[in-house]
Amino acid sequence: MNIKTTSCFIVLFVVLIFDGMMFTVNQVEQVVVTRLGKPVRVIKDPGLHFKIPLLETVAFFDKRLMSVELSTLEVTLGDKRRIMVDAFGRYIITDPLKFYQSVGSEHGVLNRLNPVVLGSLSSVLGEENLSSLQSDTRIATMNKIRDEVNKAAQGFGIRVVDVRIRKMDLPPQNSEAICKRMISEREREARELRAKGIEMAQIIKSTADRKNAIALSEANTKVQLLIAQGEFEANKIYTDAYSKDKVFFEFFISLMAYRSSFSSKNSTFVISPTGAFFKVMREI
Repeated sequence: MNIKTTSCFIVLFVVLIFDGMMFTVNQVEQVVVTRLGKPVRVIKDPGLHFKIPLLETVAFFDKRLMSVELSTLEVTLGDKRRIMVDAFGRYIITDPLKFYQSVGSEHGVLNRLNPVVLGSLSSVLGEENLSSLQSDTRIATMNKIRDEVNKAAQGFGIRVVDVRIRKMDLPPQNSEAICKRMISEREREARELRAKGIEMAQIIKSTADRKNAIALSEANTKVQLLIAQGEFEANKIYTDAYSKDKVFFEFFISLMAYRSSFSSKNSTFVISPTGAFFKVMREI
């Protein structure tokens, strides 16, 4: 091995050593440095820092507000109603050393925080009614849960900023029973509306039939009255004509009878020519 090759190995070794010694902490991070698995110092200031290669390791933790999704919990409220609660929490790592020792990593915080929050939810909501959780007092209830969780979470090196209920549902068996009851209620309402509709249709139909019968009766009465008036006028005209010229009236009546009798080409009469029917024709 020549001197040039040896120099390259030495330079590479020095670079690797220096690279293993340095690490960077940004503004949103905080670091716990451990030596052979034991914490030796905490770094919260951003910048370039050093550690002993191969002996010391670095664990990074976020300074920012973080969220944790909690398991769905079935809770019995103070009014004996059972609901399914879907909640979440927000926290900040305030003591990275304590957090490292008690939790280990940000991924493990759920295992430690989940039972604490769910236990507080169960105890606090057990004193509340469903109506209060649906009103403005819900905020005070959630703040009470947050404060209780904070007391227990201090040993984890975190501060719980908020605990919130995302949604509340009834248990599946209750939801099914309510759905069946709602369906039954809607079917009952539909039957009532249908019965009212049939009743209204019958009333409208009977009213229309009655009005139609009255209108027809009134129309028939008017027709009969007009016919009677027409006949009366005709008789009056005939009477006036007869009183003014008896001979001409009898002549006109006879002509009308002739026209009515002889209007058909196939008419056959067996009448005496000296009878009263042909009197007018004999006198012409």
